[in-house]
Amino acid sequence: MFRLSPLQKYIMRACYFTPSRQVTRVGFAKFYDNQIKKPKKQDIVNIITKSLESLIDKELMTGYGVRTSHKWYIKELKLTHQGRKLGRKLLGEQQVLPLKIRNSKF
Repeated sequence: MFRLSPLQKYIMRACYFTPSRQVTRVGFAKFYDNQIKKPKKQDIVNIITKSLESLIDKELMTGYGVRTSHKWYIKELKLTHQGRKLGRKLLGEQQVLPLKIRNSKF
């Protein structure tokens, strides 16, 4: 299990619920709409980019974009198989009851 920040969990859920497989990164800034302390707009872009790169490094997502001589610009994202499994797990699991089954012979 990976340790994910609240922003990364938001991104994973947003990607899991999209009907098309590829997601653009435009809507991820909505995460900060409900926050009390909002970072600056340029900081939001940098934070989202680093979160996306971290998810790609953990092999939960595949990034599509443009490569320059200095860096990658991520335009679209797609969940990997492992990312879809984790996204399903983030939705919540049903709690297992601690029932004990005894083997008794009659």
